[in-house]
Amino acid sequence: MSASQTFTPAALLAVYRKARLINLVDERFRVLLRSGRLAAVYYSPRGQEILAAAMGVHLEARDYLVTTYRGIHDQLAKGIPLRPLFAEYYAKATGACKGKGGPMHITHPETGVMVTTGVVGSGLPIANGLAWASQLKRDGRVTLVTFGDGASNIGAFHEALNLAALWKLPVIFLCQNNLYGECTKYEKATSVANVAERAAAYSMAGVTVNGNDPEAMWLASGAAVARARAGEGPTLIEAKTFRFMGHYFGDPGAYIPKAEYQAALERDPMPACRAAVLVSGASTEAELAAYDAEIEARIDDALQYAADSPPPEAQEIERDIYGAAA
Repeated sequence: MSASQTFTPAALLAVYRKARLINLVDERFRVLLRSGRLAAVYYSPRGQEILAAAMGVHLEARDYLVTTYRGIHDQLAKGIPLRPLFAEYYAKATGACKGKGGPMHITHPETGVMVTTGVVGSGLPIANGLAWASQLKRDGRVTLVTFGDGASNIGAFHEALNLAALWKLPVIFLCQNNLYGECTKYEKATSVANVAERAAAYSMAGVTVNGNDPEAMWLASGAAVARARAGEGPTLIEAKTFRFMGHYFGDPGAYIPKAEYQAALERDPMPACRAAVLVSGASTEAELAAYDAEIEARIDDALQYAADSPPPEAQEIERDIYGAAA
């Protein structure tokens, strides 16, 4: 293992900072929704901050991300600015998609957020297309596609993995296995103990990791990115995690056994990661508090930006669409 693959205190801090950004943005969105200041579909990433952050620190701005409607943590880890993100949630003209895409279709090519798809599993073939373009151009980009465990059971998953392995595409398949496909327990819908076992069927590198462990997730992500960038082909990473706020905002999660939910809460990765940062000496309490204040100020700025921005003009409905030639 090279020095660049050693999980140092600085690397731990970098993961924590991205995770904390995700954490605080999510907290603010939930406050806005509960207070009635925001009316939007929302999917909280609470509990899954670490896995997105640990992957995000390895990606460059020029790399591509394809995520799902539950992917705000992936978008933030990739570097999407808060202003166009919040403006899109508020359906404003200054939003990432001019207020026309909404939370389920966030796109920001400037930071590599290429597609947010509302169709389960549909992002995998799209990611292959982006990776194929990079391969043909030899531009050195890596494409990351994220999806849930439920998506691993549809045809597009298997088709995408087969083609990516066959062509050695520079793509990473990140399955965020939070143990529930919407309301269905993993074991009730999937025949293998671990999604990553399926990589072997396509002669692809595959690994199952604890997605809430910063070091394990950082190491697995770094290896996958290095493999893709070196032209050595794709990787399937299965990151085991847990969601604390249900499938969608307002989901009571009655299908999750109380003992299982409580056990997951006791293993909350955010306090554990913060404590590890302090123990490592990478940061102090005062420095972490200052970083929180910086993020809160950025969120306040983004909210004001959204409030001050105009809604889309009426004629905007006829733009950015395909139509038959006259």
